[in-house]
Amino acid sequence: MSTFTLRAPAKINLFLHVGEKRPDGYHALQSLVAFTEAGDDLAFSAGESLSLTIEGPFGAGLSAGDDNLVVKAARALSADKGASIVLNKNLPVASGIGGGSADCAATLRGLSQLWGLSQDALILQKIGETLGSDVPVCITSRPQWMEGRGEVLTELPSLPGLPIVLVNPGVGVPTGKVFGALKDRRGVALPLPPRFAGADDLIAYLKDTSNDLEAPARIIAPDVNTVLEEIAGEGALLARMSGSGATCFGLFESDETAVRAAATLRKRHPAWWVMASRLI
Repeated sequence: MSTFTLRAPAKINLFLHVGEKRPDGYHALQSLVAFTEAGDDLAFSAGESLSLTIEGPFGAGLSAGDDNLVVKAARALSADKGASIVLNKNLPVASGIGGGSADCAATLRGLSQLWGLSQDALILQKIGETLGSDVPVCITSRPQWMEGRGEVLTELPSLPGLPIVLVNPGVGVPTGKVFGALKDRRGVALPLPPRFAGADDLIAYLKDTSNDLEAPARIIAPDVNTVLEEIAGEGALLARMSGSGATCFGLFESDETAVRAAATLRKRHPAWWVMASRLI
């Protein structure tokens, strides 16, 4: 089979509610998860042994060894098959938009195709559970209702394809530290959301939710405050942090307003990573 490329879309927690800590040490979660057209890219081709090459704007300094989630995903599928994988790292690392988890999920999909294995999503999600909490939700890259520690998934009807602007200020927000500083939490009692008739319905629904991790992240990394204020100031219908940060997002009414907002933020803060995209 010749080389083929798969996109690993950025994962967005449109909201993220946190419950109590479970006996296994994880917190119970509830989240409406969406994906964007923006993402990393992985190229797959046949090879006698397994090799990983990392390129792209955020590839510098990343290990291509056994500790990389892409390599772990390959080994989880088969301990002895070979392949050549090239990861083009377009998304910031450890930034709350599931970059590593999305790469891991794309690897499971890509190598299943390359090696002629079953590509059943449920099988790949079960494998993904062993690799990371966010990996299962990234397997299909479709809107999903996420519960448990991330492994209990309900696929939802398509969401309105709203324009989105992603912004990362280039600061690290350690996930463990954010959870450790968490005080107020909404809990995990929300029912499944209704089918959204359009963008207005989705925005109205989201305004009654929150990202519980946003408050502690704002304290740990004050730059998150600045990012959210500036996104809101550019006319976003909703401005929120994704995951445990530090990437924030704004949902916009049109592609034109999103592109204009991204250009303004990029010009005002050249050190920030800013990307205009759309929800898939």
